[in-house]
Amino acid sequence: MGKVGFGELAFWLVTQRRPSPGETRVFETVLVALADHGFTPTAIAARLTYLSAPESIQGALAAGLLGGGSRFLGVTEDCGRFLAATLRDVSPATDAEFDELARVALVEARAAKRFVPGLGHPVHKVEDPRTPVLIGIAREEGLEGPHLRLFQAIGRVHPEILGRTLPLNGAGVAGAALADLGLPVDLLRGFALLARAAGLLGHLAEEQRSPIGMDVYTTVDRHAKYVPPTQD
Repeated sequence: MGKVGFGELAFWLVTQRRPSPGETRVFETVLVALADHGFTPTAIAARLTYLSAPESIQGALAAGLLGGGSRFLGVTEDCGRFLAATLRDVSPATDAEFDELARVALVEARAAKRFVPGLGHPVHKVEDPRTPVLIGIAREEGLEGPHLRLFQAIGRVHPEILGRTLPLNGAGVAGAALADLGLPVDLLRGFALLARAAGLLGHLAEEQRSPIGMDVYTTVDRHAKYVPPTQD
C-alpha cells in the first residue's frame, strides 16, 4: 500500500511478477483507452438497473459488466486470440513477412466468412485516435511486439483483400498490446471489464447527479411498437 499502483497490482496478480515501469505504462494506457465508450448498451444497462434498484450499486455495476461480449468489450480478447492464433508456429521478422502473414490470415478469414476482429469502428470511420497513441507508447517503451506488428500489417494489407479500407479500432489494438505484454489471451476480456468497471462507476455517479434513466425508460416505453403474435 502506497508503493504499488492499482494497474501495476492487477498485472502482478495475474502474471505473478511485478511489471517493469514500461509494462505498467502500456498496461495502464490500455485501461484508460477501454474505460468508457459513452452510452453503450453496457452503460445504459447499468443506469437502468440503478433506476430500478437504486439501493443496489453492485447490481447496477454488475449489469453493465454482464453485457460485455462479442459486440462490446469482447473485441479486445477476440483480437488478441486472432493474432495469437495467426502467429502460432511462425516467427515473422520484417514488415514484408508480417504483411504476407496478414494476407494469408485475411484470405482464410474471408473464405470462411469469419469476422476479422479489430477492423472497423461505428464512430471513427477513418482512424480511431486511440490506436496510434497506444502503438506509439508501446514503441517508446520497447514493447511493440509481434501482435502489434501483425495488427498493423492487417491495417496495411486488408484493403487489397477486403476491397475497402477500415480503421484499426482501439479495442483491437488494446488486445494486441496486452498480448505483447505476455498476458494470457484467455483473460484479455477480463482486463477490458476491469477498465470498464471504472467507466460504469462514472456513469452511475453521473446518474446520481443528473439522472437520465427515467427518460430512457419512458422514451422506449412510449415509442416501442407492440406487434401482436400471428394467429395460425
